[in-house]
Amino acid sequence: MSIYCVRPDPPELATVLARIRKKKEDYEHYNFTTLQGRTLRAFFDLAQEYETLENFYRVAVFVPKIFMDFDSCLYLVDFDTGRLKRACDSMNAFGVCGMDPPEGVVLSPDPYERGDSFFAPIRGNKRLLATKNLAKPTDVIGIFEVFPKAKLTEKDKLFFEKYANRIGYNLHYKLLARQNEEHIKFINTLVQDIEHNVIVPNIKYKVFLNLIKHKIENLSRISDTLELHIEEAQECNCPRVTRAEESARKLKETIGELSECYKDIEKHFTSTSLFLESLLRREHFLKGELVLRRRMCNFRKEVIEPQIERYRERLERQGIKIDNQLGGVPDEDMPLAVDIGLISQVYANLFSNAEKYCQEVTDPSGQRLKFVAYGRELIPDFFGPGRDGVKFNVFSTGPHIPPEEADHIFDEGFRASSTAKSPGTGHGLHFVKKIIEVHGGVVGYEPVALGNNFYFILPIKEEIPEGRDVDN
Repeated sequence: MSIYCVRPDPPELATVLARIRKKKEDYEHYNFTTLQGRTLRAFFDLAQEYETLENFYRVAVFVPKIFMDFDSCLYLVDFDTGRLKRACDSMNAFGVCGMDPPEGVVLSPDPYERGDSFFAPIRGNKRLLATKNLAKPTDVIGIFEVFPKAKLTEKDKLFFEKYANRIGYNLHYKLLARQNEEHIKFINTLVQDIEHNVIVPNIKYKVFLNLIKHKIENLSRISDTLELHIEEAQECNCPRVTRAEESARKLKETIGELSECYKDIEKHFTSTSLFLESLLRREHFLKGELVLRRRMCNFRKEVIEPQIERYRERLERQGIKIDNQLGGVPDEDMPLAVDIGLISQVYANLFSNAEKYCQEVTDPSGQRLKFVAYGRELIPDFFGPGRDGVKFNVFSTGPHIPPEEADHIFDEGFRASSTAKSPGTGHGLHFVKKIIEVHGGVVGYEPVALGNNFYFILPIKEEIPEGRDVDN
């Protein structure tokens, strides 16, 4: 993941500066003593230094003990049960962990006193609470008890209110970090299960398909032999030859039907296997980003034509023709090193959109047209001097996308107003954008005569020896 500087918009900068000034005013109002300030800084430093929750709990209760000679007890909500439980205290450390609090110790959005103790609410980060289900109806996720109350001044009480807030904010991030770690462990385990129980068994289907292919070929040979015997029987005027001819005809028809079924299954298997391997690749999950397996390819034969064949029947059912008005893609490919599986998914998404949103239009001569087209063109120096780009286009007829929506069609979850009645999630074009960008390219949309053109531009790579993969 690259780290770079972003210049914020003026309104964002104004918000940040206003918040900084407010924080400055707050601390001037608090007017903490030197000792209180040191206590707070020590907590900040140590909360960042220790990563585990257990050590964070120790820091929370022992910093006031060491710096200010106050004992304390940390009570936190068990998010599974919603009940308040002791987590740690400065007398017994974790000897109280999991125990119920003493009678009268309750969650409260306001500080309160009971016996010889002062209690301050521990609040979570409101922004995180809005997106993560770590807390229940209230943002109070615990209570911090400080004693003896007799030693506490009013300034000390204010200090521990703010100290409890700092506990809450830090704790919330650590709870989220632990939750994310568990999610990552789960995902890694799931990926291993997918590889073992889905991808590997799927490869075995290729063996079954080859076996079926050989069986069909054997049947074809039997059919040919049977026809030879029928010809011999006809020469001998065998009276049963008519029945044999009927059987041979049915056998030939059955072989033809099996062959068509085999072609459909093999086509589906090839497409499914390609997407399983490219989308469920273990490296994606381990690195948390798309990992490319580049290699030189014949773009038309290995990427576009398989997807055209996959969608041809579906397009034809919608009355959509496949046209070559954009010039098509020549068989002689430019030297592009791509991840075939992921780039194939780009075309799958674009053809899928064309199937859903292509509409009939009238050309200047009055002819009614409804078609999709694809093509390729070289753009010299697109990526800089001497760095040419190749633009790949997928066009479909229909009304143009409104300009105010066109700028957002590649955003995650965005759907144009004209697609409201069509099924979809707004994820497809965003996925296309991610795949192209990780290839070092760009995506775009342009309204053109008769319809809409979606395109992506890839940089031309130096030629790579045949058979050699190129890592991202």
